[in-house]
Amino acid sequence: MRKILPLFSYVFHPVFISVYATLFYFLIDVNPYNSTQKSLILLQISIITVFIPTCIFFLLRSLGKIDSIMLSKLSQRKIPLFIQCILLYILISKSITIDTIFELFFFFAGAMASTFLALLLSFAKIRASLHMLGISALTAFVMGLSFHNQANALLIIVGLVAVNGFVASSRLEMKAHTPTELAIGFFCGLVPQIALWYFWL
Repeated sequence: MRKILPLFSYVFHPVFISVYATLFYFLIDVNPYNSTQKSLILLQISIITVFIPTCIFFLLRSLGKIDSIMLSKLSQRKIPLFIQCILLYILISKSITIDTIFELFFFFAGAMASTFLALLLSFAKIRASLHMLGISALTAFVMGLSFHNQANALLIIVGLVAVNGFVASSRLEMKAHTPTELAIGFFCGLVPQIALWYFWL
């Protein structure tokens, strides 16, 4: 099991969470989109939340600003988190707006708030687990979707709750975080999503 645990840190890396949220939205939500429209939406989100951050990572690494995609050092988090806030703002103001896909709009608005919280904490020399931030936000979003659509997504939610545990265990096994840092990251991701339920549930 110890050999498998680190895999969760890569499969559920924060950079992939937006794509997973979009896929769950298409799976659970009763939406009018055809396959082509779904592909275009997923492509837009993938470019802004996966492709561009990955390119920026390689740029920053070449400049010696960061040395790992896991952003384990507190001093290396500020620039990527700030850029991520900007990218999420662009996404919800130009592409996934409240008038087009309001469920995903509120997910990304919550993600932007969570990222900003992690950025503020980094200035306070507090290192929140970005992995736990991402997976807890995804779990809360899927729960919100199931309530919103009155859909039976119990197995998916239970699976995501279990993944939260596996991701936390993975980060501990890799000695990447303390339990406190995991808890801070968990609540940074969870609280903004639940707070925004008021506006779309």
